[in-house]
Amino acid sequence: MLAAGVFPPPAKMEMTTPIEFSIIATDGRARAGRLVTGHGEVATPAFMPVGTRGAVKAMAPDEIWAMGYRMVLANAYHLLVRPGPALVRELGGVGRFMGYRGAVLTDSGGFQAMSLAKINSVDERGIRFRSHLDGAPVVLTAEGAVEIQEQIGSDIMMALDECTAFPVEHAGALKSLELTARWAERAVRARRSQTQALFGIVQGSIYPDLRRMSAAQITALAFDGYAAGGLSVGEPRDTMLEMAALTASMLPAAKPRYLMGVGTPEDLLAAVAMGYDMFDCVLPTRNARNGSAFTSEGRISIKRAAHQRDQRPLDPRCDCRPCRTFSRAYLRHLYMSGEILAARALTEHNLSFYSRLMRESQAAIASRTFAAYAKARAAEFAGSAGAGGETD
Repeated sequence: MLAAGVFPPPAKMEMTTPIEFSIIATDGRARAGRLVTGHGEVATPAFMPVGTRGAVKAMAPDEIWAMGYRMVLANAYHLLVRPGPALVRELGGVGRFMGYRGAVLTDSGGFQAMSLAKINSVDERGIRFRSHLDGAPVVLTAEGAVEIQEQIGSDIMMALDECTAFPVEHAGALKSLELTARWAERAVRARRSQTQALFGIVQGSIYPDLRRMSAAQITALAFDGYAAGGLSVGEPRDTMLEMAALTASMLPAAKPRYLMGVGTPEDLLAAVAMGYDMFDCVLPTRNARNGSAFTSEGRISIKRAAHQRDQRPLDPRCDCRPCRTFSRAYLRHLYMSGEILAARALTEHNLSFYSRLMRESQAAIASRTFAAYAKARAAEFAGSAGAGGETD
């Protein structure tokens, strides 16, 4: 843990472009790469822990770093309503504010147009919220989302989009993606920072023709990277994977590809095989707080009475601190007693598991054994939990 009052300033690298991306190895469509940001290098494929409000729940920044994570995700809408982008900027930017030395990607707040639908409305200008904190009016426009993220100082900013809910009719999905495209054009024009990358987001729900249309619109704009959005929002898994693969095939090979909000270990491996480079999801942290752990033997619910006298670690193949230290019996006791240590230990284990999955994927791609590796791991993961949304 960091000593009290010690905030190591993230070392700002001198860059000629906001980010640099290179592909080091390929195996089929899967690719291992190097993403260089103003706050360091990120090996890809990379999973980003979700720290919506500027904190990964239950974990300290140095613990996240020690697990091997070099980029985390925060959310511009949530940092807008508290503590406010001006304060974050005054205190040195989001990385310095968090005490995290790596890179930070901020989502624009477009996901909240769906997840907080009861307190917002969407029109041409943008998204009008009633703050979930105090009901105060908040307007998030395409231009404003860029300005907020520039103030926050994130390494990668996301253009404002409308994340289409599921189910949605074809006409509704078309209207939504066209709005997203117009917002994307405005975001590109509004950009002022030359040191922060800006990514565009492809929408289109579960309709192949709309996915193709949106990809053509978004990739025609001068973004530094491209994301597939509007997936893992309730649609069938096979459909999600089909649309993710279709979208990946239409994104430029020379720029980073980001699959938003996915997912389970087996879904991550499937997406790596499609050629995606970046991922985020609340599953490892949210499931941990609900007593679930991802292991090489599938998902374990520590709440089960079967673990009451179990002296084994969560995962005999894991070398994380909780697996080296605690038995399943003790973790169950902590969870059933409502001890904070249960959430910390299970979160550390799950994030360690995801970090190792990405490192092993990188190595398998480099040795051109990824297909066999992914098949073997997916068989082990059978029974893992379903995907979840962004906010954590």
